[in-house]
This record gives sequence, C-alpha cells and structure tokens, in this order.
Amino acid sequence: MRSSVRAAIIGGSAVAALAIGVPAASAQTTTPPPPSYGQVTLSPEESQQLCADRLPKMIDRRDKLAARINGDANTKGSVAWLRARADKQRADGHTKIADQLVARADRRAKRADDLKAVQERLTNFKNTHCVAK
Repeated sequence: MRSSVRAAIIGGSAVAALAIGVPAASAQTTTPPPPSYGQVTLSPEESQQLCADRLPKMIDRRDKLAARINGDANTKGSVAWLRARADKQRADGHTKIADQLVARADRRAKRADDLKAVQERLTNFKNTHCVAK
C-alpha cells in the first residue's frame, strides 16, 4: 500500500473515533450545581441605615397592603370588593367573568396569610437588629 493511502485510512479512522467519542463525552456531562450564597453580613452603619430608612418603609407598605386586602366592599382592590364585582357580573349574566373574579379574590385572600408571615419576619428583624444600644 502506498503511504498516502495508509495515511488517509489512519486519518479517517482517527476522525471517526473522535466523532463517535465526542457525543458520548458530551452526554455524560452534568449541569453544575447552583451557586451557594453565603450569609450576608452588614456593618453597623449599614444596619443602622437599614433600620432607620428601609425597615419603616417596608412595614408601612405591608400595613397598607393588608388594609387594602382586608377592606370592605368600598375599598378598591379588597377581597370583598372583588366578590361584590363578581356578584354584579353574575347578576348581569357574565358567569365566566364572575368566576375569574372569584378566583382572583381567593388568591388575594391567601396573600393575607403571606402578609402575616412577612409581618412576623419584619418584627423579628426589628427586635433583633434594630434595638437601640
């Protein structure tokens, strides 16, 4: 056999081996694990700024949202307001819209429980980290 034919056969078999081996190798790779974040630490100045500026705003925002959700039928956005709208739509013969409003009111009522948990977390943070020293 000539050397050029021999080189072509060896080169072709090497390419075939690589082509077969690459998909097998890529199939074995796994996705890397998500990054683990360490605990966030604040300096005393950052902690005081958070306690003085951000925390009161978060508490106020939570209180306003809870008042809106738990409001009466005249409070726009409350669960009772949504249910009153659903009753009106059902009386007008729009059952599909009424069902959507009832589902929305149910989801919003569940948010009240989430807001209670938020209130506990904010209060715990305030009592732990914002104590006057």
